[in-house]
Order: sequence, then structure tokens, then C-alpha cells
Amino acid sequence: MAAKATSWLNTRTAGVLAHLSTLPGEYGIGNLGRGARSFVDFLSEAGVRYWQICPIGPTGYGDSPYQLFSGRAGNPYFIDLGELIADGFLTKADVAGLRKLPADTVDYGRLYETFWGVLAKAHDAFATAKADQVDGLGSFADFRREEESWLVPFTQFMALKNHFGGWPWTMWPEQYRTWSPGLGAALPASAKRDAERHAFYQYLFFGQWRRLRRYAQERGVGVIGDVPIFVALDSADTWQNRAVFRLDPQGQPLVVAGVPPDYFSAQGQLWGNPLYDWEHLQRTGYTWWIDRLKAAFELYDIIRLDHFRGFDTYWEIPAGATDACGGRWRKGPGAAFFKVVSDALPEARIIAEDLGYIGPDVVELRRKAGLPGMKIVQFAYGHDAHNVNLPHFYPPDSVAYTGTHDNITTRGWLESLSGASSAQIDAYFHLGGSRSAWPIIRHVLSTVSRLAVIPVQDLLDLPAGATFNRPGTSGGNWQWRFSAQQLAGLNGEKLATLREWIRLYDRCGDRALVEYSEPLKH
Repeated sequence: MAAKATSWLNTRTAGVLAHLSTLPGEYGIGNLGRGARSFVDFLSEAGVRYWQICPIGPTGYGDSPYQLFSGRAGNPYFIDLGELIADGFLTKADVAGLRKLPADTVDYGRLYETFWGVLAKAHDAFATAKADQVDGLGSFADFRREEESWLVPFTQFMALKNHFGGWPWTMWPEQYRTWSPGLGAALPASAKRDAERHAFYQYLFFGQWRRLRRYAQERGVGVIGDVPIFVALDSADTWQNRAVFRLDPQGQPLVVAGVPPDYFSAQGQLWGNPLYDWEHLQRTGYTWWIDRLKAAFELYDIIRLDHFRGFDTYWEIPAGATDACGGRWRKGPGAAFFKVVSDALPEARIIAEDLGYIGPDVVELRRKAGLPGMKIVQFAYGHDAHNVNLPHFYPPDSVAYTGTHDNITTRGWLESLSGASSAQIDAYFHLGGSRSAWPIIRHVLSTVSRLAVIPVQDLLDLPAGATFNRPGTSGGNWQWRFSAQQLAGLNGEKLATLREWIRLYDRCGDRALVEYSEPLKH
């Protein structure tokens, strides 16, 4: 696979990172309703062209959007229940318990206890009315027919999981451990009912998602979605497609995914995801992966391909290990995989998440694939001998971030510094002793990177307590939210500044970049 001359990234734009769960909302977690539209309005007014989010699927134990029950399904928690009230399928009394949940954090335990019963009541009212649509979301019957290939296995997976008390599919009775098209006839009656409910929840999610995306597109805002390289063992993806993964006859993983010791964790990170059988995928033309990417591009304008280095080499950990230290590097599918992707999806716009300690082979693979990589300001100091994350080394064909969902907030980072590193960073960014994120934001917008993305916590200039995820830790993650009042404050205090900087640094995205000069036209 010959290297491409340039990637698809040929305009200068800005983005903001804020996961759906962090949005303002009335029912314990961010949703696809009014709070999301208000956030899109802010982005549009500021001239921000992209809204970046984390994976939107249904989360499992630990609440991580990178450990999902399905890579194809949407998370029902994000459904705007207000629409169901307006259409008569719920009452205000039905959602009263959810309205009592905190507005500045997601209490997943209480949300779980309350939300599912409310959704079930909405479905039962919908079924009793013999309705085929919720106003504006299209036909439920059409949705089920169009999405059947993944929807049927997913709804059966969720129904059986509930039937068997939440146990992973590898511990279900033998007759249910392998999905087949005829499995639905063998489901217990309660599981058949739950499968119907889950199909309705997906109908609501995708109807509301597509409407929100249209709303954003009409205001000049595209969506950057996230596709994790791995899927969870306890997922409909693995249950439906066992041959794609390196599993034993009982469905247990032979080896699992993670990363070796690094900046984030001295023990490495033991993710536990099943690893792919890349030989099987190659023999089948990588069809499973192509289908997965096609589905993602139906939802997003751009995707960030998580853990890109795993396509070059990945860390293989023996099943049953207690940490990631005893793993070994194995070769991934490399350039042959991306050639198939390029042939199948020639217009695909993909960002390679090429973070961590990577060697020249990973860089070469990314260049051959024609993908921009990522640069993180916080990674420029203290742990990289080559300083590739220093802004004056950024290449144009890259995406610059103050930080990602896995970083401490920029204000929190600055406030944690001391000694020589504090003085060096203060001098580099002209902070003058300030610990505000905004001088760093301006610097990132001024870089030659063609796309600059700022987490919403940094726009709000929040301290370390607003960090979304701390890799290597098991509690307190994925819970942070911002409020409608904070968003109103951004609109009132920072909108004009952000809009001016976007204009000043040519990040309006309204013209392709060229490498030659022309006289001004008068």
C-alpha cells in the first residue's frame, strides 16, 4: 500500500469534545433533547465546526463508553423522555424520580434503578395504543426491518441477559450461548417481551439521534464519533460473531487486550476485551470490520479510530492475568486492512488515535493509510524524549487537543505543576502565572494542526474535579456533567472570544488550503 500524498484533512477547523452523558438534561444524564440542541446552538454561534463525542452505545459494568453491550446499538439512557411525555406515552409523574437525580453528575446506580422501569412503561403504552410511530421519528416497523441484521441479535442478547440475572453470555445455558437466526423461537416468554421493549428503545434512540444530527448539520456542525478498536466480551457483537474472536469452545477468551505499563499506569492497563482472529477476518475480506465502519459513518461525519497502534502491533495478555505486565506484542493486520477499508469506503474521514508510546512503524502505517494523527498538549512535557507533542513540532496533517477524555482538565494539569516544569510551561504559553486553560486554548487554535479540539471542561476553565476519566482507576469515572447555567455562562462570557479566535486563526472551515500565493482580488 503506497503512502497517500495527504489525508482528507484539508481545511482549518475547530471542534469541541463533550460526550452526550455530560450534557444538561432533566433525567439524571445528558440526552438527545433540548440540552443537546442548546449545545449545538453554542457551537454554531462560536463558529465551531465539529462536536466530538465518545461511543454512544449501551454501557455495561463500570459505565465506560469503551465497554459496551453493543457497538451498533444506542444507549437508551440518552433518550429524551420529554418527547414521550409530549406524545402521551409517559406522564410527568412517571419521570418524577429521575428529576430528583443530581444535575452535575451521573449517579449510574440510581439511574439504573429508575430509568428502565420508566422506559418499559413508555413501551407498554405505545404497544397498547397499537401505534407505529412516535411523532416525527418515522415508522417503528420500517426501523425494525431496516436494522434487522444487528437489531434482532442485540435485543435478544439484552433480553436473555436480563432473564439470566445479568450474567455474561458465557455463563448462560448452553442452548443460548451461540446466537442463530432461529433463536428467537426458543426464548422464554419474558425474554420475548423484553426483546420487544429493547427494539422500541433503539427506535427511539436512533430516531432522536438522526433528528439531532440534522439539527446540527443545518447549523454547520458535524459530528466526530468514536469507534473503539475492541468490543467487550460480554456484548452482542461477540455473542453473535464468535468466529471473529480468539475464543475457546465455551466462548471464553484465549487472550485479552490491554496496554503495557505507560504514563497512565505502572501496571499497564488490563482491558479484558477479546482479541480478534485476524486470520479469519482476512480470509473473509474483513467484512465484519467494513460493516462496522459503514454503520459508524451512517451516524457520524468523521470517526476517531481508537487505539490505532493496535492495527500495527497490539498487546496480547494471557486470559486470567491480573495485570497487563505479562503481555507481549503481536502483529496486527497492518496496511492490508486499510487498503480494504480505503477501497470499500473511499470517502471515509478517519482520525487515527495514535497516542501512547509508538514507534516509527505505527507512524508509517498511519501515513500509508492517509490518516491524520493526534497531538495532546499535556503529553509534551515530562515523558517523551522526542517532544513530538510540543506545539512547535505539530505537522499540519494532525488534530491538536488541549487534552482528551482521558486527561485531567487543563486547569487541573496546570495547578498540579511545580518547580522547573511549571516555569517552563508558564514561559512557553505566556501564562504570566495564570492557571487558566484559556491561554492554552488560544495556543492550540493557533497551531498549524488543521483541526483543533477543545474539551468542554477546558472552555469552562474547570479544575481537576471535572476530569471525565482517569485511566487505570475503577471508580468515579464517566460521571461529570455540566449544567444549563454553565452553558449560558459560556454563551455570555466566552462566546465572542472563542468566535474571534476561530476567525483570527482561519478555523472557519470555509476554504481549502493551498501552498501557493496569489495577489489579493480588489
